[in-house]
Amino acid sequence: MRIAGSTVLLTGAVGGIGQAIARDLAAKGAKLVLSGRRADALEALADELGARAVTADLADPDQVDHLAQAAADVDILIANAALPSSGALLDYTPEQIDRALSVNLRAPVMLAHALAPRMVEAGRGQIVLVGSISGKAATKYSSLYSAAKFGLRGFALSLRQDLHGTGVGVSLVQPGAVREAGMFAATGATPPNGVRTVSPGQVVTGVVRAVERDLCEVNVAPVELKVLSALAGQFPGFAEKAQRGSGAERTISQVVAAQRDKR
Repeated sequence: MRIAGSTVLLTGAVGGIGQAIARDLAAKGAKLVLSGRRADALEALADELGARAVTADLADPDQVDHLAQAAADVDILIANAALPSSGALLDYTPEQIDRALSVNLRAPVMLAHALAPRMVEAGRGQIVLVGSISGKAATKYSSLYSAAKFGLRGFALSLRQDLHGTGVGVSLVQPGAVREAGMFAATGATPPNGVRTVSPGQVVTGVVRAVERDLCEVNVAPVELKVLSALAGQFPGFAEKAQRGSGAERTISQVVAAQRDKR
C-alpha cells in the first residue's frame, strides 16, 4: 500500500506512540481519521494535522460501531489503541476484565470485520494490528494483557490467510519495551538491568514498513528480546524460571502500582 493519498484510521491516536504514528503518516501524505477517548487532545491533534477526529471509547460496543461507520471509507486501518491491563487477575472486577478485553481484543477484531469488506471490494487495503511482545511471551501480572495480545496475534495471522489474494493485507506489529512513550514513560518505572528499549520512532518505522510492504509480523525490539520471546513461546516453563531470577518482578510491581487507576 502507498501511504500518500490513502485514508487511514488510527485508533489510540492521542497516546505517545499514537501521536508519533499520526505525525509521520501525515508527513507522508495520508488523509487521517484519528480516534481516541480524550476529545480535547484528539481535536487539537486533528487540527494540527488537518485530520478528521472521531471520539470513541472502544470499551463500548456502540461506540466501536459508530467509529466504524464514521471511518467506512478508509483504505488502511491501524488499530493501535490499548489499555495497560497489568496486575493480578484476582485484583480485577468483572467489569474491569470486560473493559480490558473489549479494548485490547474485541475492538480491533470488530473494526477489522467492519472495514475489511469495502477494502476487499476495492481490491486494496491494509489492516495493521499493533500488538506487543507480550503476545509472544507471558510475564507475571500480565494475564489479561497477554490474553488479549496472544489472541490478537492469532487473529492477525489467521485473518491474513483468509484475505490472501483479495488485495487486502494484514500485518501485526509487536513492540517490546518503549522508552519516551508507553508504559515506562507513563509510570516512571525503570526497565530491569540489561533490558534494552526501543524508541517511538522505531515503532513508527515498523508500522510504516508493515503498511508499505504487507509484512506478516514486525517485531520492534532489540535482537536479544526477539530471540528470548521466540524461546519463551516454545518453552514457557523455562521462560518462567528465567524471569524469576532476572529482577524483572521489581519493575513489574512498579508498573502495576502506577497503572492501577487506568483499568
